Amino acid sequence: MPNWNRSSLRARTTSATAAVAALVCIGFSVLFLMFAGSKETDDAQARATAGWARVLPISRHLPAVLPDGNDGPIQVLDTRNRVVAATPKLVGKPPMAIFPPTPPDRDVRTQRTLCPPAGLKGCMTIVSIKIYTHPEGVWLIDVAIPVVPWYGSSTMLLLAIGVSVLITTMMAVGVFRAVGKTLAPVDAIRTELAEITATGLDRRVPVPGNQAEFKFLAETANGTLDRLEGAYQQLRRFTSDASHDLRSPITAMRTQVEEALMHPDDTDWPQTTTAVLAGIERLQAIVTDLLTLDRMDANAPLTREPTDLAQLVSAELDRRTPCKQIVRDLRPNVVITCDRLRITRLLANLLDNAERHATSQITVTLRADTVRADGSTATLEVIDDGAGIAAEHREKVFDRFTRLDASRNRDAGGTGLGLPIARQIAQAHQGTLTIQDSERGARFVLRLPVCDPAPGH
Repeated sequence: MPNWNRSSLRARTTSATAAVAALVCIGFSVLFLMFAGSKETDDAQARATAGWARVLPISRHLPAVLPDGNDGPIQVLDTRNRVVAATPKLVGKPPMAIFPPTPPDRDVRTQRTLCPPAGLKGCMTIVSIKIYTHPEGVWLIDVAIPVVPWYGSSTMLLLAIGVSVLITTMMAVGVFRAVGKTLAPVDAIRTELAEITATGLDRRVPVPGNQAEFKFLAETANGTLDRLEGAYQQLRRFTSDASHDLRSPITAMRTQVEEALMHPDDTDWPQTTTAVLAGIERLQAIVTDLLTLDRMDANAPLTREPTDLAQLVSAELDRRTPCKQIVRDLRPNVVITCDRLRITRLLANLLDNAERHATSQITVTLRADTVRADGSTATLEVIDDGAGIAAEHREKVFDRFTRLDASRNRDAGGTGLGLPIARQIAQAHQGTLTIQDSERGARFVLRLPVCDPAPGH
C-alpha cells in the first residue's frame, strides 16, 4: 500500500487533477442547471399559456367550477376582480392575487410571485392574462404555476452534484493509479538503492524497458554505482598497498634493530644505523606523498606566478646528481603561470621515475606548440631509454601505489605515488600528463597552457 504524502508527486498530481476536474465539473454543472432552470421556467410559462388557451374558448359561458387540467390552479376574474370561475381547489376562495389596474391596451400578460398566494400553499407565480373578447369588458385568467429556481429542480441539482462527484472521483482514482503505476520503477530503484551497502556494491537497480526517462535514470544510477564500486575497490587497493608499503620498511627496520640488540658486540652499528635511516627516509617519502595527495584532493589553492619553464627545468636538472646521462633540448622564453613549487615537484617525480628505469640516457625537451584552440601550449617531454611501458598499462601507472610487476625489482625505491601526484599537479594547472609512443623506452609528455612572456624575458 503506497504511503500517502501530501508533498509526494503522486499526491500532488492526484490533488491537482481532482481540483481541475472538480472546477470543470462545477462549471459544466452550473451551465447545465441554468439550462435546466430556463427550460423548467419555459415549461411553467407554457402551462400558464395552456390554461389560458383552455379557458378562453368557454369564457362566454363559464361554469362556476372549471375542470382540472395539467396547467395548475386557475381563477377567472371579472372587471371588478370577482372570482366568477375556478378550478376545484380554489372554489369559494378569494382571488389568488390582485394586480394593479392597467389600461386595456397595455400589459396583456403580467405575473407576480407570492408566498403563498391566497388559497394556496407555498410560493407560486401567478400569471394573469387578459381576455378582451368578453362582452362585459376585460376579464382576467389567473393561472398559478410553481416557482422555478435557477437550477430547475432538486432532481436536476442532485443529478449534477452526483455526476460531478462521480467524475471527479473517477478522475482522481484513475490518475492516482496511473501515476502509481508510472512511478513504480522509481519505487523499485529507491528500494534497491536503500538496500545497497558497502558490502553489496555489486548490486544494481532494475532497468525498466518501456519508459525511456526511467530507463535513463536507472542506467545513470547503475553507472554511478559502477563508478562507486570502482572507487571503493580502488580505495581498498590503495589502503592495502599503502599498508604494505608502510609495513615493509617498518618490518625491515624492526628486524635490523632486533638483530643488532641480540648481538650488540657483533653488530656494525654505523651500517645498521645507515640501513635504518634509509628505511626512515622511505617512510618519510611515502608519508610526504600521502600528505601531498591529501592536500591536492582537498583542492588546496595554488600560488601562481609567471615562470620561464626552461629556467625552472634547468634549475632542477642542475640541482640533481644523476647517475644517467641527461640530454637537454630546452627552448627559452616558454612562460607559464604556475605554482613553482608544485611544477618543480612534478619535474622531480618525472626525472626520478626516468632515472629508475633508464638504461643509460634521459632526454628532456621543451618547446611551445599551438595545439590548443585558445592559445599555445608548453610541451615538456621526459624520455628514457629503458624497457618502456606497454600501451595497455599507460593509464594504469597513474593509479596510486601502482608499480608494474615487470619493474617492481627495479622500482623498489619508488613509493608508487610519484606519477599520480605529477598528473594531479598537471591537471590542477589545466594541463595534461600522458605517455606516448617512442622508439625506445617511456616518453612522458606534459602540456601546460602558456602566457605572454613578461618584459625582460
